[in-house]
Amino acid sequence: MDPVAPGYAWICLLIAGALEIVWALAMKHAHGFTKLWPSVFVLSVMAVSFYFLSQSLKSIPVGTAYAVWTGIGAAGAAVFGMILYHEPATAGRLASVVLVVAGIVGLKIFS
Repeated sequence: MDPVAPGYAWICLLIAGALEIVWALAMKHAHGFTKLWPSVFVLSVMAVSFYFLSQSLKSIPVGTAYAVWTGIGAAGAAVFGMILYHEPATAGRLASVVLVVAGIVGLKIFS
């Protein structure tokens, strides 16, 4: 496996995380994969997200990359769910998102 430059690996990981937010939110419109085109969209975005995650793994440890990828997806889906789908934005939920983001930052700092 050819390593990639660390800066490029982190950019790939950020792209993968952003795409995870997109497919997580889009799954709501796929209705359990019962609607064809939303399902095709979800699976396509998932594939591209996995590709960028795989590129980041060439230089970033798997534990760090996976935690950051899922953290970006979880925090982003929670925040955009509150904005787009009017999900509850309670103090506890917002504090939890802040903790997830703090963990992502910590992994970046200590990697």
